[in-house]
Amino acid sequence: MQQLLKILRFASWPIIYGLLVAIVYLQYQKLSELSQQVAEIPEVRELLTNTTSFAEAIKKAAPSVVSINATSVNVESVERAAEDRVNLYLGERDSLGSGVIISEQGFILTNLHVVDTLFDAFDTEVTISDGRRTPATVVAWDKGNDLAVLHINMDDLAPIKIGNDRQLEVGDIVFAIGYPRNIGQSVSQGIVSALTHNSDSSVSIIQTDAAINPGNSGGALIDTSGKLVGLNSSIFSESGNFEGIGFATPAGIAVSVMEELVKQAIVANSGYLGVLTGEALNEQSSQLFFGVDHVRGMLVENVDGGGAAERAGIQPGDVITRVEETPVIDGQNIMMEIRNKKPGDTITVQVYRNGQTFNLPVTLGFGEALIIET
Repeated sequence: MQQLLKILRFASWPIIYGLLVAIVYLQYQKLSELSQQVAEIPEVRELLTNTTSFAEAIKKAAPSVVSINATSVNVESVERAAEDRVNLYLGERDSLGSGVIISEQGFILTNLHVVDTLFDAFDTEVTISDGRRTPATVVAWDKGNDLAVLHINMDDLAPIKIGNDRQLEVGDIVFAIGYPRNIGQSVSQGIVSALTHNSDSSVSIIQTDAAINPGNSGGALIDTSGKLVGLNSSIFSESGNFEGIGFATPAGIAVSVMEELVKQAIVANSGYLGVLTGEALNEQSSQLFFGVDHVRGMLVENVDGGGAAERAGIQPGDVITRVEETPVIDGQNIMMEIRNKKPGDTITVQVYRNGQTFNLPVTLGFGEALIIET
């Protein structure tokens, strides 16, 4: 009997061990299923995502932030070389900053101090985050708020979504996106350090410790959902380098100012076609260029890159034969029709190409804009 009990006691250990393993496994399975169910709850999933990575927020906003580059030429000194001749010594000055695409129509917000050297500049250029480049026109600025509005002619833009800066609280996480020190687009993280309010409780200044270095000015300050809450504007620093105190103009103020400035700019400026035309065709030149004597209009010699004409499909070598209902006899016909139109208006331009005449709808842009200052 004693021997039998020993055998049974020895044989029971594997069974007990197996039962314990089974119980632990079943509990593990239940906990895994419960954890999966909890993680599938939208609020929990969003919380888990936000606490591990803000990549989605950055991906939403980054395509809307652009680099602004220009070179201006200044006369640094004048030297009399002869009684009737002087030598001018020119100096070049580069400007670099950031901007934010606000609308599909090509309007960009930035700081005035980023572009205030561009009014006598040549080769002013905006670079989109995907690498595309295009000329830009300064159309308006607001000195009091250190804001400026640029316009570009480009398709497939990604305007940023606007957040509610009134909901910001001290301690909220924010991100500064821009192009600091000419190293390409960069993102820095920080918090809202302080908020200055107006008498109506709206925010007038956002203070943040997100790094805002030279080149970041005019870039986006976004919240954790990727929406614009401010326009990075300045830093407080005795050395000129970032010391943890940066400032941004609230998005509500910046966008409101931009909308008003754009309205004024559209009223003040005529539309811009963006073509350079040569001679008016007559019987002889028509025969010379096209082998027929009946083509009349203005020969297109060049079109502005990214301009209204190029976007509509007008090419060098085309002949503009009609604008709206007016036959083109010389360049004045084109100017008269466009002078009464505004940026954003769409006109019909008739062109002759390869023996065929066809109509192209052209949405006019800004040229050498009459700048609106407030």
